Amino acid sequence: MSHSQPFTIAADGVDPKKVPYRTLPTGAKIPAIGLGTFGSDKFSGETVAQAVKEAIAVGYRHIDCASVYRNEHEIGAALCEVIDGGIKREDLWITSKVWNDMHGEGDVLLSCAKTLKDLKLDYLDLYLVHWPFPNHHAPGVSVDSRDPHAVPYIHDNYMKTWRQMERLVNMGLVRHIGTSNMTIPKLTLLLSDARIKPACNEMELHPHFQQPELFKFVVNNGIVPIGYSPIGSPKRPERDRTPEDTVDTEDPVIVNIANRLGIHPAVVCVKWAVQRGQIPIPFSVTRKNFLSNLQATVSEPLTDEEMQAIASIDKNCRLIKGQVFLWPSAKDWQDLWDIDGKIATA
Repeated sequence: MSHSQPFTIAADGVDPKKVPYRTLPTGAKIPAIGLGTFGSDKFSGETVAQAVKEAIAVGYRHIDCASVYRNEHEIGAALCEVIDGGIKREDLWITSKVWNDMHGEGDVLLSCAKTLKDLKLDYLDLYLVHWPFPNHHAPGVSVDSRDPHAVPYIHDNYMKTWRQMERLVNMGLVRHIGTSNMTIPKLTLLLSDARIKPACNEMELHPHFQQPELFKFVVNNGIVPIGYSPIGSPKRPERDRTPEDTVDTEDPVIVNIANRLGIHPAVVCVKWAVQRGQIPIPFSVTRKNFLSNLQATVSEPLTDEEMQAIASIDKNCRLIKGQVFLWPSAKDWQDLWDIDGKIATA
């Protein structure tokens, strides 16, 4: 490995030691904010990798990746530069996720090995099952596209995937394993059958979609909630937009708090997330924005009244509905989310 210049920390950055963290059952400390890396179709891998490097320079230590984002090899080059420049690997928290087409026997290990090679790492701090279905689709398909081989959640199959996740921990390739896009009925089954319980559950969480029941269930079971789309995913793909979607950053409650603090409404959403107890992973390639998000974790907190006011604006507005993962006999996207408390079957 060629030795690059020492990695310099930005003068206007945040001291990583001051950023709050959550403690996992293993005793590991996960920074209470991370940088998302889902560039959708709007940002190249090089642009996202540059943002990762700049984010680490301003004090981020938690980076949330996934194989399906198709930018891990570029991010790996950035991480290599950072670690080569003097940032210790153990001071970084790197998450990745296994994609839906790699749930089969032996595939999870292959997927993790590729991710480690792409990210140029010896281990991951956290590895998640991205979706609880093996259903997948070609990149960039339309919202009504259906995989003819798609199936509903089948617990026995999910457990075969989970057993491989557990093996990764035993092999030392992954420090923690977790879930993503799960529901209470699915997590209940997993918790009863898992040998290694999920350390984290990644889920959509923002002021207009607070998922109070799932949030409480996760926390009560010792699982740390990681919240994606924390500011309402303004850059989500067009296919994920529907006419009834609301915009968190335009909510009068959020705007009023932003005006009081002299910050952008998006930063209020991040502050709320950290204070509530989830770990937001906002995505941005703009230095000013990701620095503001990090500063939100170490600056004046929201008042109890403001936290209560935000609790009252939940609109149950799910933005990432997952329509492309539906199986042929599914009624609509709500079947993915066990809305009535039961797991939908074929």
